[in-house]
Amino acid sequence: RQFRVCFDKVAEYVEATGDDPTRWHRSAPPTYASLALFQVAPSFLGDPEVAPFTRVLVHVDQSFQWHLPWLMEETLSVRGAVDRVRTRGSSHFVTFAMTVDNAAGERALDGSSTFLMSSESPESQPEEEPEPSVAARGQSEFPVMVARPAIGEPLVELAKSASRADLVRYAGATRDWNPIHFDHRAAVGAGLPGIVVHGLLMAAWAAQAGTRVVADPLPLAEARFRFRAALRPGEQASVKGTVDGAEGDQSRLKVQVEAGGVERVSGLLVARTT
Repeated sequence: RQFRVCFDKVAEYVEATGDDPTRWHRSAPPTYASLALFQVAPSFLGDPEVAPFTRVLVHVDQSFQWHLPWLMEETLSVRGAVDRVRTRGSSHFVTFAMTVDNAAGERALDGSSTFLMSSESPESQPEEEPEPSVAARGQSEFPVMVARPAIGEPLVELAKSASRADLVRYAGATRDWNPIHFDHRAAVGAGLPGIVVHGLLMAAWAAQAGTRVVADPLPLAEARFRFRAALRPGEQASVKGTVDGAEGDQSRLKVQVEAGGVERVSGLLVARTT
């Protein structure tokens, strides 16, 4: 599928993820790759043979490998395919691979997603929780540029939170319309206490810990995210991390999105140092 990187959509994404609105004018932030994923994943998930197995649909992990910056008004070609399926009882772990090429045929990105899918509702259900008001959220900071800490030193902490209205904005910006992020009954039916924040939105927050220390149109070379626990709208979260090491012109950053003392997303970023 053809996919265009346009000013308006990038601006929507930057606003929806709480990114620095003064920065992304020549190229898109790295995790804008999420939009490419939802150019191809819905055709798989909506296939008549697959749809019955999406009664429970949970994004387990995500990886990206960036090769080129995504420049404004550039047209890209996106391809997706099922790479692997593992079955445990009534649950299926599906690995979905994605590639993105530019108009010259150069590889711009490789990506891989793991989805947990099932046709059956979970046997154990957490206690249902009331939904917060539509606009309720905690503190959410822009990731303004900061100096890179030395190896072993912590990254500057970043406060993040999303309201129910923010989740609808994010879904509109990315086409990530899994109903567990905006429909209370669908979320409870999937074994959740209520609506939860998109995993890829929390991944975008985690990535901002790395993009804020590299002033480059392609600040990240790689990222791997593991979605460990759900975050409810309105909950106060923080992005933390450390500089884990360096090799050549790249450094490794371990990052986490935490809330209430619980790790919600863990990530490993490979950031460029030049």
